[in-house]
Amino acid sequence: MVNDLLRDALILLSTIDPIGSVLVFVAVSEGMSGAARRRLAGRAVVIAGLTLIGFLVLGQVALAAMHVSLTSFQIAGGVFLFLFGAQMTLTDFTSHIAGPDDGRGSRDPAVFPLAIPAIASPGALLAVVVLTENTRYSTAHQALTAGVLVAILGLTYLFLRWATHLMRWLGRTGGSALIKILGMILAALAVEMVVEGLVRLGVLRAAGG
Repeated sequence: MVNDLLRDALILLSTIDPIGSVLVFVAVSEGMSGAARRRLAGRAVVIAGLTLIGFLVLGQVALAAMHVSLTSFQIAGGVFLFLFGAQMTLTDFTSHIAGPDDGRGSRDPAVFPLAIPAIASPGALLAVVVLTENTRYSTAHQALTAGVLVAILGLTYLFLRWATHLMRWLGRTGGSALIKILGMILAALAVEMVVEGLVRLGVLRAAGG
């Protein structure tokens, strides 16, 4: 249980990526007052949280309606998360999130690009479904995973509130380096998800089996 929750926390931390969200937040909140920045941070985290919890609760129901097994989804999700982690590691990830106008056009920056796709990233949306599979995890375990998700969203909110100080301390280079490290961790965890799914399908044998 503890190992599973630690894995869940690492996957959610890597896919939600608070540091990457800080870099996007700094870009979209440039020129705002302190109060406006706080409101923007709060709204973005709430919208992202509602989106992620919606996927956590309804994602498996939607898959069942489409006759997609969780094992198949786990393998597809693992491949996607690997590519997501590779993008974090090998490219300027935040430039892809921020978009060409950095959210300062007619869009609401709390929704795009902050809530989606910076915080509630495609990888995070996939992760919450895979990590709360009904046939594998008890209701208690799923509740604990949801608690981990809420805790990471709370951490993300604090990071956004402290964005100016964090960027002064880390610098853009330091922030980018942390994102690349998280990307490598996510890619490794994604490989584990794919291998586990293939074992469950009988394509591979479990170690020692």
